[in-house]
Amino acid sequence: MERLQKVIANAGVASRRKAETLIQTGHVTINGKVVTEMGIKVEGSEHIEVDGVPLTRERKVYYMLYKPRQVISAVTDDKKRPVVTEYLEDIPERLYPVGRLDYDTSGLLLLTNDGDFANMLMHPKYKVDKTYVAKVSGIPTPDMLRQLRKGIVLEKRKTAPAKTKIISTDRRKNTAIISITIHEGMNHQVKNMLAAVGLPVSKLKRETYSFLTLDGLVSGEYRALKPIEVAEFKKMAELSEKPRHKNRK
Repeated sequence: MERLQKVIANAGVASRRKAETLIQTGHVTINGKVVTEMGIKVEGSEHIEVDGVPLTRERKVYYMLYKPRQVISAVTDDKKRPVVTEYLEDIPERLYPVGRLDYDTSGLLLLTNDGDFANMLMHPKYKVDKTYVAKVSGIPTPDMLRQLRKGIVLEKRKTAPAKTKIISTDRRKNTAIISITIHEGMNHQVKNMLAAVGLPVSKLKRETYSFLTLDGLVSGEYRALKPIEVAEFKKMAELSEKPRHKNRK
């Protein structure tokens, strides 16, 4: 069961707040009857109309894209730069990116029309790990890695501890490639964390999103998530919601 205003919003008719106004002002009918009270829930079999136009409910779809660099993680861009949805133009459903990758960052990006699924993945309480590979200026020292693993204060807030690993170093060019795993989603977080310890990033790529990897994709390609993958994400959320009881002696 879902609230009526949410169903209207998910169908793309209006925002949730505007949908509430449409309901209150008598523009919505369920099975031919005008409804104006808030809080009504529907199960999916009802015939819903807004101003006499039947509501078409999209099937929920889930995709992963290997986002290229210099592409915006959005549906539109006022500067006319390329956006991620242009790579899935043959998909009939309206898709939205789950979170974002910076304009000059490449890698694994999820897109869906399932708002609950997107919100679940982006909420920090679910602690969905995301692994990035960064090319940095400088050679990481044990102290730098230790700082990252303890957490970095960014904008008066300390990040959660990160997992880090040196992949390679080039002492002649004074550069290194390292992997860093986080579960938060602050703006420019990985770049800012690395810069804070003296390792400015010149190139960044997200390689994994929880158990998902880019295997089998090249830059600009996408694939649908398998039902078992969608179910695994939802299972992870359910497990994190369960209260943890301490053993009593």
